[in-house]
Amino acid sequence: MEPVTQVVGKGVPLRRSDVDTDQIIPAVWLKRVERTGFGNGLFSAWREDPDFVLNRPEYRQGSILIAGPNFGCGSSREHAVWALEESGFYAVISSGFADIFRANSLKNGLLPVQIPEETVQAITQAVEDDPAVVITIDVDERVVRVPALDIVVPFPLDDFARYRLMNGLDDIGLTMQRQEEIGGYEAARPPWSPAINDR
Repeated sequence: MEPVTQVVGKGVPLRRSDVDTDQIIPAVWLKRVERTGFGNGLFSAWREDPDFVLNRPEYRQGSILIAGPNFGCGSSREHAVWALEESGFYAVISSGFADIFRANSLKNGLLPVQIPEETVQAITQAVEDDPAVVITIDVDERVVRVPALDIVVPFPLDDFARYRLMNGLDDIGLTMQRQEEIGGYEAARPPWSPAINDR
């Protein structure tokens, strides 16, 4: 996972609340055995509508999704996060996230930014009025800045999640930080202990 210290980009306004993971990536896409290829399935049912926001040319360069409250509710599927990332999104702004989606996002390097609903609405309206509006999300300072609106608003991010994001550490990366200790433990194991043959 790549380090995430700051996200600077344009917004994509998704004026829908209670967007669940099956709407983000429908179950038919979960048959894949690879971790890639989910971008084409992002909001695939909605993308059949030519006027859906992701089909509109003015939002094709957007990298920050601005969503309604309770984003990512429903079943747990990392595929939803993978689909968003593969489609070029680095962050999602909302007034509320489902806990499991938030956890999956932070573990995979997608930044879930929770700010007050009135601020979300102000940013959404600004992006609808002018898709070129620039949004900056600073992980180090834990703030969202929208200079065009004179908005500087903090967002919650615990110290451990901040550390993981800024250092690009997923669960495997965290484990590999203890590689020396793991190697020492393996070297000290009795030779008769159960092991997996290395063939």
